[in-house]
Amino acid sequence: MVQVKPFAALRPPRDIVGEVAARPYDVLNSSEAFAEAGEKSLLHITRPEIDFSPFAEEHSPEAYAKAVENFSLWQERGWLRRDGKPCYYIYAQTMDGRTQYGIVLCAHTDDYASGKIKKHELTRKDKEDDRMVHINIQSANMEPVFFAYPDNAALESIVEGVVKGEPEYDFVTPDGIGHSLWVIDDDRAISEITGIFESEVDALYVSDGHHRTAAAARVGLERRNADPSHDEKAEYNWFMAVCFPSSQLKIIDYNRLVRDLGGLVPTQVIGMLGGDFDVMCMGTQPYRPSCIHEFSMYLGGKWYKLNVRPGRFDADDPVGALDVTILSRLVLDKIFGIKDLRTDSRIDFVGGIRGLGELSRRVDSGEMAAAFALYPVSMGELVRIADTGNIMPPKTTWFEPKLRSGLTIHTF
Repeated sequence: MVQVKPFAALRPPRDIVGEVAARPYDVLNSSEAFAEAGEKSLLHITRPEIDFSPFAEEHSPEAYAKAVENFSLWQERGWLRRDGKPCYYIYAQTMDGRTQYGIVLCAHTDDYASGKIKKHELTRKDKEDDRMVHINIQSANMEPVFFAYPDNAALESIVEGVVKGEPEYDFVTPDGIGHSLWVIDDDRAISEITGIFESEVDALYVSDGHHRTAAAARVGLERRNADPSHDEKAEYNWFMAVCFPSSQLKIIDYNRLVRDLGGLVPTQVIGMLGGDFDVMCMGTQPYRPSCIHEFSMYLGGKWYKLNVRPGRFDADDPVGALDVTILSRLVLDKIFGIKDLRTDSRIDFVGGIRGLGELSRRVDSGEMAAAFALYPVSMGELVRIADTGNIMPPKTTWFEPKLRSGLTIHTF
């Protein structure tokens, strides 16, 4: 079973939480972060390069030093204050009438090392290294990772009881997403939550934040090795996560754009697709796939429905049966010669949150030659991949809504 614990969070006073809270560091470039960052925004800490004119290089020593300076300043000014005791927190997000309730807690690096915290994506060392620097220089987890856990009736009952009370935070961000936070400081409830995770929850699943999770685990290991009086309960062994019941989470589509047709013309592409797919022209209006193993393509100003034919994939192969794998193997590789999604400059990816109109816009502009929309991966598929020790292809899952940073910070 997994190890969890409460922590005394650094967090904003209620009256300025909307000013401090920010979108995650990795969904914004420097210009976007600068445009969004008000005076108190956490972006001055997570994207400190925006405090320079012109912008500093985001991985430069100057930017890292500015992050440390700003983190200290935010505490001095009272924009971040520490709770008086270790607590758990309930973080609720509401989007399009759907609300998901996560428990904010500290997970243990040993559980990541042993595989109890399960991943479904590969990480890049350079991105891990960058997150390690941020964690080390601040001795803090500034932004939580996003985990799922198997539904648990006892935890659900506790959460239901807590959220009947008035939240500590309750605000709506400019994107229309509602954010609420409750503080659990009752010793009995804290003990119950810890006990349930440690006796009934056998795994946590990384949903979003693979690089931050891997970096936190590496920081814990490095500090453990450097500490002659190491205690496995030392705070550097723990990192902040928001854990949601898997049934409450929604994965949206993560779509593909191809820069050129590799010397082919549209009629040739359609003809070649006919070997593995039933192809139907759907006209000029965007067509969204309606079920698993159905795709849509935008090419030459028209949308097409593509249904993969029987026998073209192994349904018993957790990775091979994924729609992203089928598309990569039968279309991107077989027709366009795109073999490595991580390195080939001819492929680009667009999260479904931007809508199908973003796909047609980029093709119509001439920037891209074709677009492919996929049916979203399910949580069941994600869990199956993680439980079997497999890895999903790049850019497979897109979770919405994203966690807002700055509601809680874990220090060590």
